[in-house]
Amino acid sequence: MAVATVNLRAVTSWVGITRLFAVVLSCVAFSLVASTGDFKNTYGTWCMFTWCFCFTVTLLVLVLELLELYPKLPLSWDDFTSAFSMLAALMVFTASVVFPSIFISSPCSGSKCARQAVATTVSCLCFLAYALEVGLTRAKPGDISSFLSTVPGLLKVFEAYVACLIFSLLDTYSSKAGLQWCVAVYSICFIITLLIIIFTIGRCLSYMPCPLEKMLVGYNALALLMYITATILWPFYNFENQSRPSNCGRGCWWDKALGVTFLTIFNLIAYLVDLVYSTRMVFIRAPS
Repeated sequence: MAVATVNLRAVTSWVGITRLFAVVLSCVAFSLVASTGDFKNTYGTWCMFTWCFCFTVTLLVLVLELLELYPKLPLSWDDFTSAFSMLAALMVFTASVVFPSIFISSPCSGSKCARQAVATTVSCLCFLAYALEVGLTRAKPGDISSFLSTVPGLLKVFEAYVACLIFSLLDTYSSKAGLQWCVAVYSICFIITLLIIIFTIGRCLSYMPCPLEKMLVGYNALALLMYITATILWPFYNFENQSRPSNCGRGCWWDKALGVTFLTIFNLIAYLVDLVYSTRMVFIRAPS
């Protein structure tokens, strides 16, 4: 009869300890928020989903590594865990900003407000835990055996996540050709970036007709040019001769358009840095 082996390093190494902290902190965060009932609107639901999702997947990762079951999975485990830790850090960071800005009012008093404040603090600590995991598992310069643990790979996760945030703010947009082009830019770049992540985790890169590093240089250059046009056209068509409406409350179209503008700039910078690193991977080899 086969005996299951236990790999204690999964919970005693620095990465394992960091994951244990992330599990505990995310559990505390969603438990506190659940006790306040602040999860019934869109923002609360998103925050609760973030903490529950990160708790569940991190716990699953710990169990699979503890019992050494992950080699049986048909995926690149190092790429998967690197991509997830980056995604979890971004999601928890967003929740740590959104939750207090929406649910904590001033002045803050009473037990409910105290639980909200503690949940926010715990969520920030959870973000730090995932950020530390990203730093601990990041590949050394010149090592491309696990692409999603390299800087270009982590940037791919960042770019896809920022695109998702942009989509969440695109409730409505006019029939202007310039704005339609911007939405096309966000969609095309998101789809290609997501496919790169999926192919990497699914070990499908060998089926590509050209090496990944060279393909990334061409794609990042094209994505950078497309985002440059979106960075110019989006604010031009949205804010031309229009100031912020006086009755612009929460969820106002003007604020959402401004948010898309800043997120577009963030992704523009990300694709620029991505292009620089991808070019170095192709033309500048680390000494062996």
